[in-house]
Amino acid sequence: MKKIILGLNSVGFNTSASLIIDNKLVSAVEEERLTREKRTRKFPIKSINYCLSKHKLFLEDLSAIAVSWNPSINLEHFNSGMSQHTGYFPSMLHSTINHIITNLKKSKINKNYLKQELSLENKKKIDIFFVNHHLSHASNYYMSPFSEASILTLDGFGEKESMSFSYAKKNKIEKISSQNFPNSLGSFFSTFTEFCGFKPQNEEWKLMGASAYGKKSKYYTLIRNLVNLEKDSFSLNLKYFNHYLFHRPKYYNRAMCDYLGLEANKNPSKLSKDFFDIAYAAQRVFEEIYLYLVNCLAKKNRTSNLVISGGSALNCVANGKILEKTKFNNLYVPPVPDDSGAGLGAAYYVSNMILNCKKKYYVNHNFLGPSYTNDEVIKKLKKYRIKYEVHKNIFSSAVKSIIEGKIIAWFQGSLEFGDRALGNRSILADPRDKNMKDKINKKIKYREDFRPFAPAILEENKGDFFERAQSSNFMERALLVKENKRSIIPAVTHQDGSGRLQTVNESNNSKFYKLIKEFYKNTGVPVLLNTSFNIQGEPVVCSIEDAIKNFYLSGVDELYIENCVIKK
Repeated sequence: MKKIILGLNSVGFNTSASLIIDNKLVSAVEEERLTREKRTRKFPIKSINYCLSKHKLFLEDLSAIAVSWNPSINLEHFNSGMSQHTGYFPSMLHSTINHIITNLKKSKINKNYLKQELSLENKKKIDIFFVNHHLSHASNYYMSPFSEASILTLDGFGEKESMSFSYAKKNKIEKISSQNFPNSLGSFFSTFTEFCGFKPQNEEWKLMGASAYGKKSKYYTLIRNLVNLEKDSFSLNLKYFNHYLFHRPKYYNRAMCDYLGLEANKNPSKLSKDFFDIAYAAQRVFEEIYLYLVNCLAKKNRTSNLVISGGSALNCVANGKILEKTKFNNLYVPPVPDDSGAGLGAAYYVSNMILNCKKKYYVNHNFLGPSYTNDEVIKKLKKYRIKYEVHKNIFSSAVKSIIEGKIIAWFQGSLEFGDRALGNRSILADPRDKNMKDKINKKIKYREDFRPFAPAILEENKGDFFERAQSSNFMERALLVKENKRSIIPAVTHQDGSGRLQTVNESNNSKFYKLIKEFYKNTGVPVLLNTSFNIQGEPVVCSIEDAIKNFYLSGVDELYIENCVIKK
């Protein structure tokens, strides 16, 4: 009998659903892609319906549901407001467990998960497992190519933890140690994200991008002095932070402004030199803590393999330095290391650690969402009376347009799961054009001019263009572009000489590989500029309608949607 597990991230930002069958990931999507509400907190009902309907399943067919948060840990302290007044009768679920847990010895509480059983009329039952948040992140190990690995998880917080060390061998994970909130690397970075005028827990990549325009200054010393590295952990000087006081509106406080001698930025579209230098300092200190923890973990286990997960693992600049500056030889960062993928991790935990599924599948792509046939595309285009052409060879047509300086949208196959568009819902352009970055930021993405774009490169050519070349299937690490290549691909070379590369091969995306190969054949450059197909404030496009809307709202010149081409 098949073991079918639905994984849910159902709290916080970026709710999502994913489905694994006999330990194999078969579908996943974020709720925001379907509701068109960016960073939504809504329960992922549309995502659940998509995952089930794609495989002609009903909830009754599930072996288990896995949720990436264990509320029993948060119930250890009695909450009288929630537990003594049950006007809403389903709150009995909270009240009963809260009363019982607070009167049990803590040693009797399972810290890994809380199990709840739903009995159905047909004698069928569905087990719901609420899995510890950091175990959920750590369980992304099951997507990796490794049979054993050290695992580091880092984020804002989950239940109580903000960091964990684990060791995995075959299908078993063992936690070594953890660190509790409020000493949190994710919250540290979010604090300076907000201080520079961006949205915390949302726009941290803007701070990372801005850091390349700053320099080492007094702010580096000031920010570094807020952190103390300790044995296998670190601590923050909480005098200057507000992130742990949830009733207060800001991550930073008045003391932080006085300490830095600067008021927080109120205009996120414009950064002065001071704020670029603060971004630089925050990124450098983040990296110091990150690499320190990786090196601490390296001393715990005799393995050359490392898996990093949690929201902090989205920091591709730090990821690009791990193999150079630590003792690990191999690194796997999952395609969705943040909370969007935590429900998937929870499903893997249940599948492997509870249901004892042993076969492991390496996940080398994130194309897990909705897709559309050519017939469906044509039907929609006719419905909206949009002129289109059908091309037998979209690759040569698209490359010809790119070489002519046009910016194209590339809508092919299944939607990507996670923040990175990796060639199925992408905007593409010529990386050789030095003005292309500014053009796309201004006319298409409507975003800050310091934001970089990614080089998507043929796997076999990565060593020709990047120092200490590494595979980066999910655009998860930034590496230095070789000095003699920076003038060749200026549109994807960041201010500091780096590029957040995506390595593309036939096995992880044959269509995108074929397109870059065609560009290489015509130009001698095996690289395309790749950015997500959306505009500022919008989720990445999902449906045919989303693609048409974004195409006409932006400065994109041509839309390649399966074998159909729409031109302006």
